[in-house]
Amino acid sequence: MGSEYLDVIVVGAGFGGIGAAIQLKRLGYDDIAILDREADLGGTWHVNRYPGLAVDVPSTTYSYWFEPNPYWSRLFATGPELKQYANHVADKYDVRRHMRFNTIVQSAHWDEDAQLWRVALAGGETLTTRFLITATGFLSQPHTPDIPGVTTFDGKVVHTTAWDDTHDFTGRRVALIGTGATAVQLIPELAKTVADLTVYQRTAIWVAPKPDFGIAPAIQRLFARVPLTQRAVRWVTDGLLEFMTFTGVLNYRYFRRLSIAAMDLCKIHRFVSVRDAELRRKLTPSYDIGCKRPSWSNDYYRSFTKPHVHLETSGINRIEPDGIVTDDGHKTVIDTLVLATGFDLWDANFPAIEVVGREGRNLGKWWRENRFQAYQGVSMPYFPNYLSLASPYAFSGLSFFNTMEYQMRHMDRLLGEVKRRGATIFEVTEEANARFLERMTKNLDSSVFYAGDCATSRSYYFNHSGEATLLRPTSVRNAVRDGSRFPLSDYAIA
Repeated sequence: MGSEYLDVIVVGAGFGGIGAAIQLKRLGYDDIAILDREADLGGTWHVNRYPGLAVDVPSTTYSYWFEPNPYWSRLFATGPELKQYANHVADKYDVRRHMRFNTIVQSAHWDEDAQLWRVALAGGETLTTRFLITATGFLSQPHTPDIPGVTTFDGKVVHTTAWDDTHDFTGRRVALIGTGATAVQLIPELAKTVADLTVYQRTAIWVAPKPDFGIAPAIQRLFARVPLTQRAVRWVTDGLLEFMTFTGVLNYRYFRRLSIAAMDLCKIHRFVSVRDAELRRKLTPSYDIGCKRPSWSNDYYRSFTKPHVHLETSGINRIEPDGIVTDDGHKTVIDTLVLATGFDLWDANFPAIEVVGREGRNLGKWWRENRFQAYQGVSMPYFPNYLSLASPYAFSGLSFFNTMEYQMRHMDRLLGEVKRRGATIFEVTEEANARFLERMTKNLDSSVFYAGDCATSRSYYFNHSGEATLLRPTSVRNAVRDGSRFPLSDYAIA
């Protein structure tokens, strides 16, 4: 039985896959399949539906530069609005028809003889493609904590990435594990309806006041009629985020005073919200801001001052059928367990599927044995005709769209040259890859990850070897410039 052939396969129908498909169509590729394991497009914004879900980057910046949305209802848009925006972009740029849902990709192997990728799907089908692009996102593999008894709990268990809209939380006795960015949004919402809420915190999070506000319909109409007005607002939000990343994260060594000021702002916010000194102490992180992703909220801290909301900082010893027992022997009886335990980045996500390149090189194994690395955050030697959009050193700035835009430029320059030459194969050279890795490693020396105190942060920015290889340690402008101007000689094109 012959397998179906395509020019390009894109794995993932979130904003990364949508952006890749738009760029491919601009380059003249139409024989494309976008494969996604979910039932609809949107990636993160399709999977996550928990109460309080919102973007934690201003909406003006959290969107494609080439497709501004004048109709955001707030500065920090809600989850449903992001899903709606994904639908709009997929339809406007005619990429929805290339999507195949409920399709699980298991592996991709490079066939040296045929010079093609063979992509194996769950169910036994195999597709072949000239070019392979994985756009599986950074936060796509949910993490379930390995706590004794978690599988034998008798009550309702809900992971925030698989929210059950049919479960009524009213009057429930709820335990929530986790205090990351998701929990910061969810806890205030749950606190409104549950009878009792116990939050199990392993690591406190830095939380700043959220400068959020509604955008009046008149302003939305102005943005729609005079797009330059929204561009101006985006220029401001882009600039502020870039300033925060460049000073507080990437160049912490030189701007430590600014990070201290940011921590002071969070401390004041905490002091104003929480009068109980002991509770305030428990909510205070012991690491520098920026070591793990901080968050914004105007009601997170206040939630813990309500009589029915409790913060538990003793470690969890075990979960029993009707409750949770902490290391100090205290048991809390519950009927609902919410896991706001985030994502498994380093074990399950790099890469999210098995990828085997030239000479049998297994990408996951190679990364773990030779350090996590990717030239310009997209290419690896020995992996011809393959671009991995969610790779080490790919994430630029604080908005995923910054990452996407420079990667689309990279695709434009690289695949445009492949077409111009009438070539069929591209592969980054080992020299170019080594040079880029050295540059990224050197740049990280000044970052908060190495120059700050991150010892207690338990941050997903660090891999198991203790290297902070998730973020690209340059300005967004530098990433965009590199995307448009990287030397074509960094690739072997044939």
